[in-house]
Amino acid sequence: MFDIGVNLTNRQFALDRHEVVSRAKVAGVNGMLITGTSLKESLAANQLSDHYPDYCWSTAGVHPHDASGWSESCAQQIYQLAAKTNVVAIGECGLDFNRNFSTPEQQELAFNAQLAMAAELGMPLFLHCRDAYPRFIELLRPWLPKIPAAVVHCFTDNRQALEAYLALDLYIGVTGWVCDERRGQELRELVPLIPADKLLLETDAPYLLPRDLTPKPTSRRNEPAYLAHVLQQVAILRGDDAVELGETTQKNAYRLLGLR
Repeated sequence: MFDIGVNLTNRQFALDRHEVVSRAKVAGVNGMLITGTSLKESLAANQLSDHYPDYCWSTAGVHPHDASGWSESCAQQIYQLAAKTNVVAIGECGLDFNRNFSTPEQQELAFNAQLAMAAELGMPLFLHCRDAYPRFIELLRPWLPKIPAAVVHCFTDNRQALEAYLALDLYIGVTGWVCDERRGQELRELVPLIPADKLLLETDAPYLLPRDLTPKPTSRRNEPAYLAHVLQQVAILRGDDAVELGETTQKNAYRLLGLR
């Protein structure tokens, strides 16, 4: 298994990050991608990945929530960070019109700039889209011929969006949202439609603790060790063997990120 989305820089992991990584290894997680969501978090994610060579890698980018902080200085520092060998994707970038912590105009400016950066550097994209389809795809589509690969992280959209993403040859990241029989019902129905070679798994830890996890942790904090539970649920929904699916999704992650 490979966890393609871990917010390991989050303060919820401040006291036990090493133990969290150790538990992930014991649980069968063979690697993880630490998410950069702002300049500060991207720098921290890269520093963390240095502590776990050949096990942790990181992204560098600015999340749409933080797009108001995009500037020439920020862009230059993200560009420099992207040159490091353990930074393997640009992002988390995209559009989020659900809360609009940054205005749509600020989000589009930052997204377009990061799309151009990924194209120039020939790097894959780690994408975020919430309540922003189809505008998200309108901005993304022209850049895709110049970008080696891209994943729509934490997919929770509808069938129309899924089919559009797959038509563009994008990877789809599935989280513990699939373990929620209430809010995740539509995702549960769509998971079998994702081609095996385009499916990726992630926890988005410390967020999105699987609702059906038993026994329930005393904390609501999610962590990479629970990726095995997400894998089991996805395998059941698809009618797949969990071990084989874990191996397939890990190979997909390596291919997306250009690893090994």
